[in-house]
Formats: sequence, C-alpha cells, structure tokens
Amino acid sequence: MSVDTAAPDDLTGTDDRIMRRGFGLLGRGIVAQKWWFTVSVVGSLLYGAMTVADAWVLGWATDHVIRPSFERGDVAEGALWTAVFLFIGVAVLRALGIVGRRLVGGLVYYRLIADYRRRVTRQYLSLPMSWHHRHPTGQLLSNANADVEATWAVFMPLPMALGVVAMLLTAIVAMVEADVVLTLVGLVVFPALFGINVFYQRWLSPKAARAQSLRGDVSAVAHESFDGATVVKSLGREADETERFRTATERLRDANIEVGRIRSVFDPLLEALPNLGILLVIVLGVGRVASGAAEPGDVVQVAYLFTVVAFPVRAIGWVLGELPRSVVSWDRVDSVLAATGSMQYGDRTLPGGGAVQLDLRDVTYTFPDADRPVLSHLDLHVGRGSVTAVVGSTGSGKSTLTSLLVRLVDPQQGRVELDGVDVRTLTHDDLASTVALVPQSTFLFDDSVRENVTLGSEGIDDAAVWDALRTVQAESFVQALPDGLDTQLGERGTTLSGGQRQRLALARALVRRPRLLVMDDATSALDPDVERRILAELAARTSDGTGPTVLVVAYRKATIALADEVVFLQAGRIVDRGPHHELVVRSEAYRDLVDAYDQAREAQ
Repeated sequence: MSVDTAAPDDLTGTDDRIMRRGFGLLGRGIVAQKWWFTVSVVGSLLYGAMTVADAWVLGWATDHVIRPSFERGDVAEGALWTAVFLFIGVAVLRALGIVGRRLVGGLVYYRLIADYRRRVTRQYLSLPMSWHHRHPTGQLLSNANADVEATWAVFMPLPMALGVVAMLLTAIVAMVEADVVLTLVGLVVFPALFGINVFYQRWLSPKAARAQSLRGDVSAVAHESFDGATVVKSLGREADETERFRTATERLRDANIEVGRIRSVFDPLLEALPNLGILLVIVLGVGRVASGAAEPGDVVQVAYLFTVVAFPVRAIGWVLGELPRSVVSWDRVDSVLAATGSMQYGDRTLPGGGAVQLDLRDVTYTFPDADRPVLSHLDLHVGRGSVTAVVGSTGSGKSTLTSLLVRLVDPQQGRVELDGVDVRTLTHDDLASTVALVPQSTFLFDDSVRENVTLGSEGIDDAAVWDALRTVQAESFVQALPDGLDTQLGERGTTLSGGQRQRLALARALVRRPRLLVMDDATSALDPDVERRILAELAARTSDGTGPTVLVVAYRKATIALADEVVFLQAGRIVDRGPHHELVVRSEAYRDLVDAYDQAREAQ
C-alpha cells in the first residue's frame, strides 16, 4: 500500500528560478481574472492613499486644532468641524478601499480556484483509465483540492501588496515634505528590514514548500485507508494502517513545526524593527521641536507614517513567501493538465437498432510498464443477439477484455468493432448509449434508488426504472424499502446487501436499453436461483429481439450453461470456444476450472 508522490524536497531549481516561475504564475492568474484583479488593486490603492491621507489629517489637526487649543485655552469650532469631516471622509474612502481590496481580491482567488478545479476535473474525465491506474486516488484528490488552493493562495495578499507599494512611495514623499531629517533617520531602519525579510523568505520557502508537498502524501494515505476500510478491519490490520497514517502525519507535523520555528524567530524581529524606527523618530523629533527646527504636527505625521509603512514591507514579504509554495503546487497541478493520452472519439454513429454484432480483430493490450501483454492477438466474434460467456482463471485477461469493449482503454494493436464499425470512430454519446458495462465492483452513490439507476439522465421515467428493476429481480426489495424509489441508500449503498447492490447496478445498465451488455462477474453476490432468473430474462429478451447482445464473465456452471457459446481464456489468448457441454468433454483445463469453482462454492 504505497503512495506514489513527488519528492517533497524537490523545488525544481534555484531560488531565483523559482521566483521567476512564481512571477510567471502571477501573470497567468492576473490575465485569467484581469478585470476583477484590476478592481481589487484599485481598491488597495485607494486604501493606501487614504492611509497616508489619514496621517496628513492627523498632522493638520495637531497644528490647527490640538496645539492652538492648548495655547489659547479654547477650541476653534470651524477648525474642529473641518478636522472631523476630514477624518470621516478619509475613513469612509479607506473603508471602501478595504472592501474593494478584500472582497474583490477574495473573489479573484476563489474564481481562480473554481476555474482550475474544473479544469483538473475535466482533465481527469478525459484521460484514459490507463493513466488513472498509474496515479493513486488520494494524490488526484490532493491535486484537485489542496494543490489548486495553494497554487493561487498568493492572490490573497497580492492586491494588497501592490496597493501598499503605492502607499509606501506616497508615505515617503509625505514624510520628506514634513521633515527631511526625520525621514532620513527613520528610513535607515528599512534597508535592514528588507534584508532580513529577504533572508527570512529564502530560509522559509523550501520548508513551506516541503510541508505543502507532504499534505498530498497525507491525503493519499488517508483516502487509501478509508477506501480499504473493509479489508483493513476484516484482516485485523488496524494497528498497521494507523502506524502508516501516523508516519505520514508526523512527517507533515515536523515540517509544519520547522516552519513555525523559523517564523517564531523572524516575526518578532520584523515587528520590532519598525517600532524602533518610530521610537528613534520621536526621540529626535522632540529635540527638533524644542529647537524650533520642526513643528509638532510634522513629528506626529512622520511618526504615524512610520507605523503604516512597515506594513507594505510585510505585505510584499507575504507574497514572496507564498511564491515558492505556489510554484510547487502548480507543478503538481500542471502535471495533470499537461498529461497526454486523452481518449479521442470519432463522429460516426451506429445505424439501426436492436442488438449489435461484436468483433475483436487481432487485439493486443499491454498494461503500462508490464513485461508482457495481458491480451495477445485476440480474435473473437459474438453474433448479434447471442449470449456469450467468457471463462478463465484469475489473470487471464477477462476484466481487461470488458474494459476494451466499452473503451475504458484502447488496444495497442487491433480493432474492436460493433456491427463492423471501429469503436474508436464512434461519438462518445453513441458509444455510451450502445454499450453498457456492469463491472465486478459495484458502486452506488449516496443518493436515492431512482438517482442511482438513472444517474440523473433525462428521459428515463419511473415506468422504465421499474421495468429494469423487474428484469433484475429487484422490484420486490425496492418496494419494501421505506420510501421506494426515493429511499436514500447511504454512502456506497451500505444500507443494502451485496446482492441488492449488484441488482441495482444491473438495472442501471439495462434502463438505458443498451445494444451490447457486458457483465464482468456482475452476479457473483447473487443467489444462484436469482442469477438464473435474471440471465433467463435477458436471454428471453434477446431472443425476441428486444434485448441486447450479452457478454458475461462467469464462473458458475448454471450461468455458463445459459450461454449460447463459451469462450475459454488462458494467458490472454482464446484457447477454446463452443457450447459448455462440448468444452467440458474436450478440455480438461476448462473442466477443472469450472469444477473447482463449484466445489469452492459448495464448501462455503
């Protein structure tokens, strides 16, 4: 139970290269949401301008309201109301700037997340099953969720950072106009602040990127554990699975603690340096006021501006700190978006209606990275309206064969034809409406019986649903459910037995009236008598022209005996075929296999 993830320490290049790639990623996001991003930056600029204006109003009020009040002993009413209205006006505009910066900036962030989650999901749907077989489900969930979020997390502080850069420049100009000497003295702090911030981000970035990568590992292990809960509990492996999850989470914990340790050192330092600059300005400013070289309002204005200009430096640091994590996450997302092998469909449709003829011509299929093909030079003809059973030992290629028939995968060699038409030339909709697969593993959604049968398809009414349920011998148990077709089945249909779930899966396929029905051991959980009645009903419909051609992967003699023909697979090749009663006589390997299965069933 391993998890195939990228190496968490791989940051793909030097710090400078990561930053260049990060700025390229910013450009990609800005172009995608250019109008909303522009609005958010305008809001941030308004906030920055009004923050500086607030300092100017404070300085003006000090010189024209507060100081004269102490000197004369009374308050000039006109000046007081002017100061009040100035403060209110600035506060209102700054509030509008905050709303634009935060609300619209958040909108940019969430729109990017939604857009790329849809892109990743659409890519998952377009990629063939052979690609999915090479990537753990937990990793794919992490790509679509945590990695997409981390990719665009930098856009939360970005509008603010761009806006406060303008605030920083405006504040410096305002400080120079107020008092050049105090400004130059105070600004000595900022080269040190910037240098420390750069060093801080270079030290923090790889640690934060590693933590982000380890989140994907934890997600993959957790999903695998949940998905295999039945196996783990039934075999008593809870302690081992807990240990596996503990190892992954402790690695993530240690990585996050390392990030926290770095921040615990630098955050107080970055907070303290601007305050030291403010203290220095006040100390020197008192002396300059006492000597008559400066006005009290100028000192107050410069000191206040120093309290706000530290914020732009931190905001820029936040952006720079997020970029490496965004680059690492983008690499994981982009690896999905750039994946090749999308299954292309044609533009043809099958003419006519009713059951179809199936032909496999020299079909060979090999799993990626496998040493030998699982199906080799397979030729098979299934007549229109017939029932064919495929029999073979484990690993003989039966499930792979069923996957080829519905184009979950394509053969590396040969053709699969329906009524003489290569399935690769059919449209997606026509293929889906022609062929239905009922796989080995039955999956039901946490939804009603009706929705699990129709899967939301329009044009399937309740009469069609009940007809399909009758065919698969499921009508009585569905009627006995508390709300009939509206009964909620719970996650994966846990409220039903294995046989009931299989019958609903069969109904799901039949309700679409396919022309070829493929069942991959889809009746293994059914009572033999129920299975016999279902297959007899399918055979009857096929014989009167209303049913599909049926190909069933089977083991039970009772099931096999209902087939018009049996195909015996060994090591990916058809070694014999014919009616069941003939194969039993002439093929010892076939006879041993079906006898062994029945003996195993009797021993249970």
